[in-house]
Amino acid sequence: MIRIRKSSDRGHLNHGWLDTYHTFSFGDYHDPDQMGFRSLRVINEDRVAPGQGFGMHGHRDMEIVTLVLEGELEHKDSLGHGEVLRPGELQRMSAGTGIRHSEFNPSATEWVHLYQIWLLPREKGLAPGYEQKAIPAAEANQWRLIASPEGDDGSLTIEQDAKLLLAKLSPGGSAQHALADGRHAWVQVLRGTVRLGEVELAAGDAAAVSDESSVSIAATEAAEVLLFDRA
Repeated sequence: MIRIRKSSDRGHLNHGWLDTYHTFSFGDYHDPDQMGFRSLRVINEDRVAPGQGFGMHGHRDMEIVTLVLEGELEHKDSLGHGEVLRPGELQRMSAGTGIRHSEFNPSATEWVHLYQIWLLPREKGLAPGYEQKAIPAAEANQWRLIASPEGDDGSLTIEQDAKLLLAKLSPGGSAQHALADGRHAWVQVLRGTVRLGEVELAAGDAAAVSDESSVSIAATEAAEVLLFDRA
């Protein structure tokens, strides 16, 4: 079974300094039919203006993964970390019992375009933590594991039974991912246009996949796709 979530159906707010799309209910956008997909709770696509960002604020009991598509994002947190996140790098923050952080665009001229993802943790009350890694790109039309419970293959370590995979597809290229019994997938198109079965998905579109043995994605133009494999 495949359920499509079109980009145009997402929640959209433009605050001037922040242009944001919410796949699931978040902040001022609430839709009781869009509260997440299994352990996946938030997918926000944000564009932040030069010199602007999110001031210091707190979170608890959430696994937060951030991926920058264009520009740079400066991170600071209450654990003492201070990093700049760039394309090709990934950030994981385990909020656990509590963490405070800020995320700013340090550029004076360029917008930053990013995705921020929240997953419910395997249990509440875990120790907070932070991790940032440069993740080498996979070969074209191959999946690259970017986050997993055990940090396999150099991926980020997340406190949830979920795997995040990223693929860059060439025009006409394709990638398949097998789903074990009882597993589900969420497909998020970051760039370009692809086909999932008979359905065309463009940047910002997504699909929930359940009761299927595999996911097969074919690019109609150069594309970048994020896939979540979870129980």
